[in-house]
Amino acid sequence: MTDTDRASRPGGRTARVRADVLAAVQAELADHGYDGLTIDAVADRSGVHRTTIYRRWKTVPGLLVDLLESGADDSWEPADTGSLEGDLVAVNREVHAALTTRPSLTQAVIAASFRTPEAADALTRFWKDRYARTALVVRRAVERGEIAADADAHQLLLTATAPIYHQLVLLRQPMTRAQADHHARVAAKHFAAPTGADLP
Repeated sequence: MTDTDRASRPGGRTARVRADVLAAVQAELADHGYDGLTIDAVADRSGVHRTTIYRRWKTVPGLLVDLLESGADDSWEPADTGSLEGDLVAVNREVHAALTTRPSLTQAVIAASFRTPEAADALTRFWKDRYARTALVVRRAVERGEIAADADAHQLLLTATAPIYHQLVLLRQPMTRAQADHHARVAAKHFAAPTGADLP
């Protein structure tokens, strides 16, 4: 079997090397931030020789960009709880957990993205992918008749999730999970389709 054959197989050596290196990047970034992220540290933690890392990723920004782009390879989608409110609460709980876990990889990645334009572009692509997937919450709500068919999916999701990022990332102030739930419920109520009782 050639190296090309191995690279094309999910369990091939190339895929394993990438997985090991990116796992090390996550750990180093969460523990030490961007300033502490070095190729030598990633090599030590991953067990992958530094020359291999230099050859494939070349620089620390290259490692960070690949970490962000690897998010497109997963199968994540928002939970289906049976209601718009329940779905938004589930999304907000995932966001809240990602931002309040210590150390928080999500917070570290956001901070690191301001240090290099390549990482900033990669993070923008990551968010676009996540918002596109999360729009499934809105499509399901339309199918249930909970919201109007022309509801702005991006605006709805921003209404639900933006307060969490604002509070935890920008203001660096605490937020409870109950508060995160509240913002989800506010968004669901704001976008709810009018019922017969609401009509004039």
